[in-house]
Amino acid sequence: MAYVIAEPCVDVKDKACVDECPVDCIYEGDRTLYINPNECVDCGACEPVCPTEAIFYEDDLPDDWAWYKDAAVSFFAEVGDKGGASAVGAFGHDEPRVAALPAGING
Repeated sequence: MAYVIAEPCVDVKDKACVDECPVDCIYEGDRTLYINPNECVDCGACEPVCPTEAIFYEDDLPDDWAWYKDAAVSFFAEVGDKGGASAVGAFGHDEPRVAALPAGING
């Protein structure tokens, strides 16, 4: 796994990162976006365009948000590898820990 989307994206989902991703590995959940660790090629193109600064290389995740790495792994263990987010569209749910966050956490 390389890049992870953390808490600043929850309830925001700006999607600038989606447009920048050359391999289409950023998928949309109900409240946040997720980078598929099996499809990400570690290019880092998504990180500088994120207006909420929610994207981190996995080793650089703040301690309070380290669990977002596991949340992404769990999310894709459930939904599987789809081979490209644009063909799939948004999923109508989130990983349980993300879904349990207070409403409006970032807005």
